[in-house]
Amino acid sequence: MDFISIIIILIGSTFGLILRVFIQNNFKKSIGFDIQNTSIVNFLSSFFLGILVALNFMNNEILVLFYSGFLGCFSTFSSFIYQLFILFKKRKFLRLFFHYSEVIIFSFLFFYVGYFFIQFF
Repeated sequence: MDFISIIIILIGSTFGLILRVFIQNNFKKSIGFDIQNTSIVNFLSSFFLGILVALNFMNNEILVLFYSGFLGCFSTFSSFIYQLFILFKKRKFLRLFFHYSEVIIFSFLFFYVGYFFIQFF
């Protein structure tokens, strides 16, 4: 990996982190859903990933910027796993199962919508 790729990843990850923190701190308050803020970020990340896969970029710098940089820092897999662990630790197994299922199913659906949104246009 060369120096330019590292700079590109840093730029993408900076914007991904800023957007994730903004959504986690503000988005739930404005829409009022009873959905975890990290779930909202994961759904949006899956939607963006579907769009990027459908666009099929061949430019390596764009791939590194968006896939590794922006989406790598924007998505919150570690927060998702932590939420599952907390539910497990509290012995809320049914809620753990439904939260896990919700995130996996809806993330796939958002990916699908993003992918076919680009394919449609």
